[in-house]
Amino acid sequence: MIVRIMGEGQFDVADVEQDTLQKYDAEVEEAVESGDADHVHRALETLRQYIYDHAQPVSEDFLGGSDIVIPYPDAEIDDIRRLLTGEGFLPDPA
Repeated sequence: MIVRIMGEGQFDVADVEQDTLQKYDAEVEEAVESGDADHVHRALETLRQYIYDHAQPVSEDFLGGSDIVIPYPDAEIDDIRRLLTGEGFLPDPA
């Protein structure tokens, strides 16, 4: 699965610990539901940093699209909410 972090590029999260990735994703969704902007931005930054630190960057010449888009950590809650699918940003594993 290819994740785009706005402003930072694309990352392949296939080899990332999926339970941890889902935990951080769920935290963002919970924070958005709470409406607490500071919590949202902290949770989004944690998710972004985890992907950045553990996923494989996709080559800049890759022509494929992204499966998931994660907004800037300082994005507005309404903008973040529009990108959420009901399962967070990432689909729950089957």
